[in-house]
Amino acid sequence: MASLSWKHHTLIQALISRGPLKEKEFHSIFTGVTGRNPGDAKKIFDKYLLEINKELSYVHFELRACRDQYDGHVCYGVVNTVSDDQSKLGTKYSVPQIAFFKGIIEAIAHDEAAQGCISGFDALNIRLENQVPSEASSSQQQVPPAFRNFSMSQKDKTLDELVKDNWLCRTRDGNNIGLGIRSLLDLRSWFRNNDVPSCEVCNEAGVKADLCPNEGCTVRIHKYCLKNLSSQRDDRVCSGCGKPWPLGRVAKEEAVEAAVNDDDEEETDTQATSLRSKKRKIRRHRDSAENVSSQASLASSSGITRRRVTRSAAHLS
Repeated sequence: MASLSWKHHTLIQALISRGPLKEKEFHSIFTGVTGRNPGDAKKIFDKYLLEINKELSYVHFELRACRDQYDGHVCYGVVNTVSDDQSKLGTKYSVPQIAFFKGIIEAIAHDEAAQGCISGFDALNIRLENQVPSEASSSQQQVPPAFRNFSMSQKDKTLDELVKDNWLCRTRDGNNIGLGIRSLLDLRSWFRNNDVPSCEVCNEAGVKADLCPNEGCTVRIHKYCLKNLSSQRDDRVCSGCGKPWPLGRVAKEEAVEAAVNDDDEEETDTQATSLRSKKRKIRRHRDSAENVSSQASLASSSGITRRRVTRSAAHLS
């Protein structure tokens, strides 16, 4: 990477050391390093990414961007573009853990409802034996002992590690398991090779997506892609079934969700304001008490001083 400057190296190091970053955070680092805002200097930003990827390609890595299918935010990360036995040696996960992770990925990605998650119970009950090649799975003796002995507690611990490392994620209620941003970044070719249906709009894997509401149609579109479409027109014909896809309802759903979020934020702001008000009252009472105490102390001190002066004068006379 001799042709890259320290600024390029800093951007690469930030993604490697911190893991995938949200667009806002990565843009903030870029601005701090280059002094340029990616929003105002998009050509310069894109040029940096192209120069970085040109050098990373020699070691089979890539600086890649994708959308988090659960919240629609753009994220950046550095990924390995080659999946071979040698690169697998670099992982901290054991063979049974990798098989367990693969089983979860397959269950989520091939969900016909495109919910983008499975329950924690279903995740813990993933059978590692299903990850053994088909010719070996027919014989119980050919299933690795490490697979058979992989306990429920080991699965639970592995789930926590995968979530911590952003390979998986937990839904807001904490009951379901979804794909982490590292999986969405790193498994792009795996989604395509395993026939995971793509979003009709952006052509990325539709792991977490909305299905065409018309019966029998399997077309799916990410919610954030639907939102962009609904801002342009009220209706669109589905390319799969040829029937209208009522995009107008998406805007209504987004409005309701936004209203709920606004109410939550307003409630939070009200609570925060109330707390600040209470703190100010406490400070005022405390300052008032301290002031009274200081005045009393001063008065007491003055009285003592006056008495001493009087006694001294009397003595002198």
